[in-house]
Amino acid sequence: MSSNDIIPAAIGDDQSLHSPSSSAPPAPERERRNMMHLADETTAAEELSADEVAIIFSFLPHQDIMHARVCKTWRDAAKKTLVPLCGFRIDNVRSYNAMRVMATALPNLQQLSIRGLGWGHNKYVNGEDPDELKARRTANFITHDIDIISSFTKLRVLHIEGAHLNGSYPVLFSFPLLEKLIIKDCEYLKWDLEMLQGLPSLKGLDCDWNSRLTGSLRSLGALKDSLEKVCIYGCFKIFGNLMDLADFPRLKKLDLLSTKVTGDIRDIGVQDFPALESLALPRTVHGGTYYEFQRISDVPIFMHTIHLLLQRTPTLFVNSSLLVGFYWSLSDGSPDWYDGEADAGDSYTPLPPFNLQIVQAGSRRGWRWCTCTYDDGHSCEINWLDPEPSSESSDYEAYIEDLQRIEQLVDVYRGYYEPPNEQQYRRLCECEGEG
Repeated sequence: MSSNDIIPAAIGDDQSLHSPSSSAPPAPERERRNMMHLADETTAAEELSADEVAIIFSFLPHQDIMHARVCKTWRDAAKKTLVPLCGFRIDNVRSYNAMRVMATALPNLQQLSIRGLGWGHNKYVNGEDPDELKARRTANFITHDIDIISSFTKLRVLHIEGAHLNGSYPVLFSFPLLEKLIIKDCEYLKWDLEMLQGLPSLKGLDCDWNSRLTGSLRSLGALKDSLEKVCIYGCFKIFGNLMDLADFPRLKKLDLLSTKVTGDIRDIGVQDFPALESLALPRTVHGGTYYEFQRISDVPIFMHTIHLLLQRTPTLFVNSSLLVGFYWSLSDGSPDWYDGEADAGDSYTPLPPFNLQIVQAGSRRGWRWCTCTYDDGHSCEINWLDPEPSSESSDYEAYIEDLQRIEQLVDVYRGYYEPPNEQQYRRLCECEGEG
């Protein structure tokens, strides 16, 4: 028997029950007919096996399945049902208690979200090696067992956010079918990237602001053939080298902002990160967001590398970051650095152009030094990375329009393709003051 044969028999396909009629029988008669119809449906449903009912249940949300457990066959069916992905969330004691029931009644739940336990003195049981101060402050709280989630062996999505977990919980990292793990804002949750080896099917890892997350990127090597997304943001104890993940064949998105990961974006070769579509790197990586260059002469070859990466994957960098040049600048520890004039920044005296900006005119890309990463300062001339489009091309008109707007900021530093040396800068300031 197929699922298409089962569903009408169990749910009922008599549309007359839902369609008003001018010749509808009186209320008592309608009630009698409805009861007879329900009795017929119940009889038909009771003839179905638990496996057949489980097929029907697999089309329903978890709430409906729980309400439908009206007999032993249907309760057995619920236990066999692979529950569709849903938004079941634990965010108070009531939903926690519901989860405890579901651990037995619906063990094949595929998606679970764990938050806090609401207002009041409730907490999850402390894990291994808990923070002692936190444990003392909550010693008199009512505790709730988190290990019960181990009953959900078919979990594919686990989202933990703002949950008051204190210590290490190995149970969170032992789901063989889990494909997506999200852990955010769990200040006292202690875990290491090595623990992810208990999630062999993991495709997506999303971690934000977990101050006690530790480990090296190399620990992700066990998931090399499955990982498609790695986003670790604001986790300052994560270290390793960018290139530790270069041979991950399925990795599409990599975001390591605000970590201690190091490396050099110039090391990315043609064969590296073959599936990568999006990349965000911390300032500790050469070329990461807010990176500071040590020499002005290092920049041209670096920009050429960025251009080659964008030619290979135009979506590699978030556009908003690209337009402000990732807030790249010259380090104040650079031998090329000098202080601006005492009154630099007023209407007459410009700041030194020690920030970088990527510019786009039509389809033509370039870069320049500027006093501000936004379009409201003074800029040097553009160093183009692409040739000028032909005047006969469809892009030429847009190119000219953008070019005119971009070049409006080239005034004080006209003729300079890199920051002037200190002597040249002082002379320019004097001329501006006299003007």
